[in-house]
Parts: sequence; structure tokens; C-alpha cells
Amino acid sequence: MLRPQTSATRELQNLDGLWQFKVDFKEEGFNAGWAAKQLDTDIQAAVPASYNELFTDTKIRDHVGWVWYQRKVRVPRGFAGERTFVRVDSATHEGAVFVNGKEVARHVGGYMPFQADITDHVTVGEEILLTIAVNNVLTNETIPPGRVVTSAAGVKQQTYLHDFYNYAGLARSIWLYSVPAAHIDDVTVVTDFEGNTGSVNYKAVITGAGSATVKAALVDEAGAVVATAEGANATLTVPNVKLWQPGNAYLYDLVLRVTDGDKLVDEYTLKVGVRTVRVAGNQFLINNEPFYFTGFGMHEDHVTKGKGHDNAFLVNDFEVLKWVGANSFRTSHYPYAEEVMDYADRHGIVVIDETAAVGLNQSFSSMFGGPKLPTYGPETANEKTQAALLQAVRELIARDKNHPSVVMWSVTNESETGIQEAVDFFKPAIELTRELDPTRPNTYINVMTQPFDKCLVAPLVDVICLNRYWGWYEDHSDLASAEVHWVDELKGWTEKYDVPIVITEYGADTMAGAHSIHNLPWSEEYQAAYLEMNHRVFDLFPGVVGEQVWNFADFQTKPGIFRVLGNKKGVFTRDRQPKAAAHTLRARWNTLHNRKPAGN
Repeated sequence: MLRPQTSATRELQNLDGLWQFKVDFKEEGFNAGWAAKQLDTDIQAAVPASYNELFTDTKIRDHVGWVWYQRKVRVPRGFAGERTFVRVDSATHEGAVFVNGKEVARHVGGYMPFQADITDHVTVGEEILLTIAVNNVLTNETIPPGRVVTSAAGVKQQTYLHDFYNYAGLARSIWLYSVPAAHIDDVTVVTDFEGNTGSVNYKAVITGAGSATVKAALVDEAGAVVATAEGANATLTVPNVKLWQPGNAYLYDLVLRVTDGDKLVDEYTLKVGVRTVRVAGNQFLINNEPFYFTGFGMHEDHVTKGKGHDNAFLVNDFEVLKWVGANSFRTSHYPYAEEVMDYADRHGIVVIDETAAVGLNQSFSSMFGGPKLPTYGPETANEKTQAALLQAVRELIARDKNHPSVVMWSVTNESETGIQEAVDFFKPAIELTRELDPTRPNTYINVMTQPFDKCLVAPLVDVICLNRYWGWYEDHSDLASAEVHWVDELKGWTEKYDVPIVITEYGADTMAGAHSIHNLPWSEEYQAAYLEMNHRVFDLFPGVVGEQVWNFADFQTKPGIFRVLGNKKGVFTRDRQPKAAAHTLRARWNTLHNRKPAGN
């Protein structure tokens, strides 16, 4: 799905702002026809934002079920003669869109965009009543999974096995846009280079174009055309190519024009970074050079907005990444807003792009509560859950396939992978990543309870990513023993698998301002010492090609006796102020210069 844009042939209207808002406490909105008339409410909600954090009413924050957003929109007169679409960048976790009371789109999957052609339901120059219903319910058949239970007081409660708060609502932008009847519907770009010559292969999908011609031009950052081609599928040759590199991004504009004789039918511009990614033995290569990941697992999480996207937060987060010396992050544990991916492209930050398949591990029920069930089965992860995962993979790759910053697809985080049922469940998704995008490696994120001699999914992927908490959840407060055990485990992994290994999580909960001369857990001193221990271990193993700390910043979780108003493993506080560990990382990463580990 191409992201909408303005061009010589396209119009775009942003619908962010204050929307009328109503919580469907009695589950009556659909039957009562709420979408066909003005919502009976005096509440407004900001879009984009997670509604949970906006209001002081706890019943709204904890609501399980549907909520309704509504506003009037005037269709611009400039849309005349064009196809008109409404696009929702995300609705967590299910969205239904109505125009003047008629449902025009429905989508399940909280972190992916969806849209509807509403041309036949609108008249240019006139107002429409746009209503979006959003459902936050997670079941065993959704990605991520969850379960709804009823409390002793008769209140519905959402349970789930992932350790971050189930923020809901319209957390990303809403758009109204137009395209010509004949238009570019999709583009796939694959880049390569040899010596100083680059290549950009594009495949465009054209809708309703008939005998129209596709012409392509590649434009450099100075505005000069450096290559041209014709046809919906062609390769542009780029002399003296400037590569997209980590920390030194260079982006070309791929301008595609559909013409019918001398008439311009449609135009679309796509940012392109020329670079290659591949795995060779235990090395991860970007542009044929070994790359060492430094960075974080992150979250879309801020006070007041929850997961709501905000460009000011975006810029500040990337400035903090730059300050600390990070060159990468993982979109843990769901795809982030497209603005984030665009910004990573522009600033040369490398991204491991992850689906929302988190919580597929019933062993976590001991931590988060709930019945003890098998991870895979009729009541838990079943064929419908697997279908939802496959759809999540398709949508993720369709959305993010052209981002040069994205170097790897992550299929799942911390799932149970030590039984044959896990292979049966995840193998189709892993194979699907290769089918849809053979240009990038794939991975999964291995949990600590599924070590090298137990995990059955590791042989299926190109890169192994490990989440490990030696010195925190194991050998708690005993860093000397943790170091021994961590070395022993990495020996097992590197001896069994000759593939790159990225440590995608390691961290310790820390209360900002808590200090201990004895390096006691939860103190800033312990967090710094914990990181230093891990780094000594990583530097022993050439096969370890990256370190991403958990987490970039403190973040909100659902209430629990082992969480103090959220997860405190952040190297930065939730308002992005550094703990002592941030200076530890900055000293290491700003002198690391992407070197190979000392074991080489």
C-alpha cells in the first residue's frame, strides 16, 4: 500500500485534531446506528493519541470494547473527477470506518494502515459525517493475542502476556486523499551496486491505465536527474552512485509518471536509498561491510499521548539516539508509525522491523496471571492465529519494503519455540518473509527459557536474536555468576550456529535517582555495572554482531506487583532524561565506531 502524498496529480488532506468521542460501555453502538447521526457526547478526543491517557475517568482508561470517533469533513472541490479515499494509519486493534452511516472499511490488526475508496459515497465540495469505531479487544486469535475475563465485580478485563500497556484508539493520522482513476497503485524497489555503479530496479503496479506509459526518473539530492527508464518494470543504472549508509544516509527521489501521449495521468515520488544487505557466515553485511548494531529495543510510549505519534517526540527521540551513539533500533513489539521509518531513512538509523506477534508464550502466565494452557492449541494459538500472523507479515512487508533503513524482518518476539508445534506455527511465516522479500534476512527473537539446545525455530532463520537477562531475572544481583553463565551460553549458541547473533534485549530495572555504594539492584550503579558485564561478554564472541539494550526509555505497562508504575529498564526516563547507564553506553558506543568485537 503506497503512502498517500500530494503531487501534480494527487491531493491530500490531514484529518488530525479533536474528534467527538464516545465510549460504548453498553455495547450498543452498532445496533443503535451511532455512525448514522451525530454522536450523543460532550467528550472530545485528540487524534492521534491513545485515548487511555487523555481522560481522568478510570472507566474510560480501562474500558474493554468499542469506542467511537466522529467528525464532519468537507470533501475538497479539487477532488472532482478523481477517486477519493479515506485512510487510517492505525486503529488499535480493530477499526470500522463509516461514511454518512455506511460502513466502508473494516480492519483487524492495530499497527497497520487500511483504507477505503469512498468515491461513490461522497460529493466534492460537500460535508460528510466520518465515523471510526475502534475495538481494543485481544483474543487468542489476534496478533498480539490476549483473553477477556470478567472480574468478580462483573467488569470485563483484558488480559495479555506481553509486558507493555494495551493502549488503544487512533494513535496515528487519518487522511482524506485523491488519486486519478488511472494511477500507480504500488511500487517495489530493489537496489544494488557494483563498484561505483548503482542499480535501482522498480516494479510498479498500475490500475486502470490502459495503454498509458510509465516513465521513471531518478533525481539526486541536488535535484539533478541521474537516470531514466521507461516501463512499469525497469532498472535504472546510476553512475557514481552515492550509497545509503548507516549514519550517512543518502536518498534519491524515484519519480514515476504515467502518461497517455502528452497527458500526465499520474505522478508518484518515492525516496530511494541504494544499499545492499546480506549475511555471510557469522557476519551481517551492509554494502558488503560488516555492521555491528548498537541501540535499543524501543516503544511508542509517551506521557499523555500513549502510543500516539508526535513529530516533536520523534525528532527528540532520534536526537537522543544520536547523542548516546546508537546506530539502530528494533520496532519492539509492533510496527511503528511510517513517519518513524521515513525519519530513520533520512538519518541513517538501521531498523529491525518486527510484527506484533508478542505474547505467544503461555509460560508467561505465571508472571502476568491467567490459566496455565499450552501455547499452541484450540484455546490459544491455533490456525486462525497463524492466519493472522501471516497477514501481519504480508502487511508489514507491503508497507515497509522500500525503506533502506529496514535491514531485517522479525517474525515474533519471545514466543515458545522449543516444541514441534512452534515449528509448525512459525515456519510458514518465516518462509513467507523470504517469498515476499528475498533481499533482506529474517529473524525471530529468542526468549531466555528456550536456549540453544532446546529451541527448534533457530535453524529456520538467517539471524538469531537473543533476549537475555543474566544478572537480572537469572543470577539476580550476582554479576560475577551471571558473567560465567552468559559466557557459557553464548559458547553454546556460537558453536552450534554459524550465523550472526544480535543481543536484542539485555537490561535491568532502575529507579532514576536511586543510588547504592554496593551496586544494589534498582540503583543506577547496578544498571551501569550490569551493562558493562554484558559488554565484556559480547566482546569475546565474533559471532555477536550487535547489542540493543532493553529499553531506550521507561514505559507504561499494565499494573503488576513486579512493576512500579511501568517498566523501569529504560536507560532514559519516560521523559527522556538520562540515567547513569546512558553515559556508560555513550562512552562505549561513541568510541566503538562499528568495530568488530575484540574476539576477531
